Amino acid sequence: MCRWLAYAGEPLQPSLVILDAQHSLVAQSLDSPLGAETVNGDGFGFGWYPVGSTEGSLPSIFHSVEPAWNDENLREITEAIESPLFFSHVRAAAGPPIQHTNCHPFRYLNWLFMHNGVIHGFREMKRDLTFAVDPALYPYIRGTTDSEVLFHLALTFGLQDDPVAGMTRAVQFVEEIGRKHDVEHPMQGTIAIADGATIWAFRYSTEGRSRTLFHSVDIPTLHEMYPDVPRLKLFGKRARVVVSEPLNDLPGAFIEVPESSVAILGEDGYRYEPFMASAVPA
Repeated sequence: MCRWLAYAGEPLQPSLVILDAQHSLVAQSLDSPLGAETVNGDGFGFGWYPVGSTEGSLPSIFHSVEPAWNDENLREITEAIESPLFFSHVRAAAGPPIQHTNCHPFRYLNWLFMHNGVIHGFREMKRDLTFAVDPALYPYIRGTTDSEVLFHLALTFGLQDDPVAGMTRAVQFVEEIGRKHDVEHPMQGTIAIADGATIWAFRYSTEGRSRTLFHSVDIPTLHEMYPDVPRLKLFGKRARVVVSEPLNDLPGAFIEVPESSVAILGEDGYRYEPFMASAVPA
C-alpha cells in the first residue's frame, strides 16, 4: 500500500536516510521488495520537528503529488535542514484520489501520524466512522483517505492523553463497525505517531497478517558489528529509525517489530508493548 520511515535521535540531515541510504525510502518508492505494491509513486510527504524539539513542539510538513523520485524539492529540503525527529511516507493510492490532502503524514497541533495499510470496507463504513469523530475535530479532516479518518478517531478517543489507549479504542471501533457491515478483516497496517519527543510505531491487522515493520539496532552495537562501514559514523549514538523495510543489507542491522505490538521509541531507546494482541485470531 505505502512505505514509510520515522527517525529519532541526534539532529540529522533527513536526506541521509530518505534519499541516500542503500535502500532509501525514495528507492523503495521505485522498487519495494517487501511491499504490497512494488511501486509507490502516488505522492509523498515529509514531516519534521525543529532542532531542540520536545513534547509539544510543532512540526512542519511538505506534501507533493509528484512521485518521490521525481521531486527536486524533496532533496532541497532534506539536505538544507537538520531534525531530531522526522517522518516520511511514499504513497500507493488504494482508491482515494492523488491529491495533496491525501498525502501522509497528517498533522494536528504537535502530532504527526502516518499509516501503511487499509481499512477494508471503508466505503461502506465511512459514514459511521466519520460521524464518530469529535465535532471539534471534524473540520480538520481535509482529505478523503481512511488513514486520516483513523487519525481523527484516535484523537477523538484520547490519543493526546495516551497514544496507545487512544489508538486501541480507535481500532476497536473500526472493527466493531466492520462487524456491523459484515467486513471480515477491517483493519490492516502499520502506524507511526509522534508528539515531538516520542515515536509510537504500531503493527496490527485484524487477521494477524500485518504489513512489514522494522526498527534499526542501536548505533553503538552496529559500530561493534561493522567497525569498517564508514557510513555508520554519520549517525549519533541515539540515532534510530522505524521503517517499512530495512534501509540496507547488513545482517542484523534491523529487527522486525512483532505482530500485534507497539514499539515505543523515546530518549532511552525502544520498548515494546502488546497492542490488541487478544483480538488476533489464533
